[in-house]
Amino acid sequence: MIAGLFNYDRQNIQKPDTRFINVQTKFIFVTGGVMSGLGKGVTTSSIAKLLQLADQKVSCVKIDPYLNYDAGTMNPVAHGEVFVTDDGGECDMDIGNYERFLNQNIPKSHNITTAQVYSSVIEAERKGEYLGACVQIIPHITDEIKNRITNIAEDEKLDFLIVECGGTVGDIESLPFLEALRQMRVEEGPENVIFVHVTLAPSLDVVGEQKTKPTQHSVQELRRIGIQPDFLAVRCTLPLEEKTKKKIAMFTNVTPKDVLSCHDAKSIFEVPQMLYDQGIMDSIFTKFGKVGMVNASSNWDKWNEIAQTMVNHENDKVKIAMIGKYVTLPDSYVSVNHALKHAGAAIGKSVDIDWIDSESITDYNILSNYDGILVPGGFGTRGSEGIIQTANYAREKNIPYLGICFGFQLAAIAFGRNVMKLEDANSTEIKADTKNPIVDLLPEQKDVSDMGGSLRLGANDVIIKDNTNAQKIYSALTISKRHRHRYEINKDYIPEFEKKGLIFSAYSDGGKRMEMLEIPSHKFYLGVQFHPEFNSRPGFPEESFSAFLKAASKK
Repeated sequence: MIAGLFNYDRQNIQKPDTRFINVQTKFIFVTGGVMSGLGKGVTTSSIAKLLQLADQKVSCVKIDPYLNYDAGTMNPVAHGEVFVTDDGGECDMDIGNYERFLNQNIPKSHNITTAQVYSSVIEAERKGEYLGACVQIIPHITDEIKNRITNIAEDEKLDFLIVECGGTVGDIESLPFLEALRQMRVEEGPENVIFVHVTLAPSLDVVGEQKTKPTQHSVQELRRIGIQPDFLAVRCTLPLEEKTKKKIAMFTNVTPKDVLSCHDAKSIFEVPQMLYDQGIMDSIFTKFGKVGMVNASSNWDKWNEIAQTMVNHENDKVKIAMIGKYVTLPDSYVSVNHALKHAGAAIGKSVDIDWIDSESITDYNILSNYDGILVPGGFGTRGSEGIIQTANYAREKNIPYLGICFGFQLAAIAFGRNVMKLEDANSTEIKADTKNPIVDLLPEQKDVSDMGGSLRLGANDVIIKDNTNAQKIYSALTISKRHRHRYEINKDYIPEFEKKGLIFSAYSDGGKRMEMLEIPSHKFYLGVQFHPEFNSRPGFPEESFSAFLKAASKK
């Protein structure tokens, strides 16, 4: 896989044409039509990766037209996971895609929402900054959108900025953003702006023909508001037939070679190869006037190796039970799923994940069929008893266990109840009047009234105790990890925990907060208050996931 893209003559590497570097950021705007979930995020990430591999300085922006200020208060079953950035942003899950593809941190400013834009404009109006003007969608809202995009490009001195506009063309909430992007093509010049439109060509089982009408109508809607796409990324089950490409091109005013087949693949990491094979890089550089830069990267061999490891282990599997509260939508835990696969690829294993609802599980003996048990993050009372029972079962049966955030807290409660014999042990989040509050509200959270953006968020330094399993896992005594929580371990119980054999092996904030727990006598039993999944990247798996899968793979 990807051999054609990433094999090159090391003695004959073409150097970037530095005349173009950072003179003018080039913008690629990715829009979507027909329906949600077609893969705008993967398309955006794949184009960004190809440009990065061509030695361009690249980043991505996600526009979300909803009225939420950020993704922090949104139900993960409805919207997918909340991705946390290093600087404490609660963002759309596509930001995680960008980080994993590009192997670089994306700041929270790269997730732009309607609420952020309108809040800024209203605040400026209240301060009188518009000098008495009638504040309107055009120009004030669209100017704010454009300013946010161009400021990112200028501040980070980017060669390319790829901007994904969420939602579907035709949705009323997307219109101000699409209008702002239309204006940017005029203001920045057509030589500096490209539009990629993601659409659908379904194949009906009855007919067996690839249907083009959804794409035709979607592009018509886009053109109606003044945007002519340069590329169409067409989602389909099987590769687009040549006659289908020609038909789409005829009715959308796009050349056939720029109608790109985005058919089903084994791994999302095959998509860059898929797009490259159809000539997207030559077309992009030609449209932007950047010539002779496609084969300029020394990173291609490494990416080739990484991409191959993600698909080559079907015959050597590790079975993992993921016990969670939001399992009806796998995207609720998309970063955890990816982190497991990154770790599996690194040790030559394919990871089979079964998502099990913690609220409905009754027979915990089914967990004996798995090589490891993982409990991801969560909030609230529902399903908590099932997780507590799961954590205790893993401890008693010596099954490798990894608990993240909520899974860390409830593992401590399970130990308190079953080993320390504190029958009423609980979290005040679950039972406010518990007699043994092993998990309690962070002190600084006691007077917080707003739910959004008020948790302990973002990267914090974690101090690891020497001669612990945690120290062996991370080969370090200080690490930086991302957090998203409102409750913490009650330090009053720590001496009793450690007397009974559970060690708190890491802390933060000068010892105020417990960050990791472990049971040294167990095959593998680790809980972490932070969210390690947000730091995992293809080819660079996060250490706790690697250690967990290594333990689980030992039959």
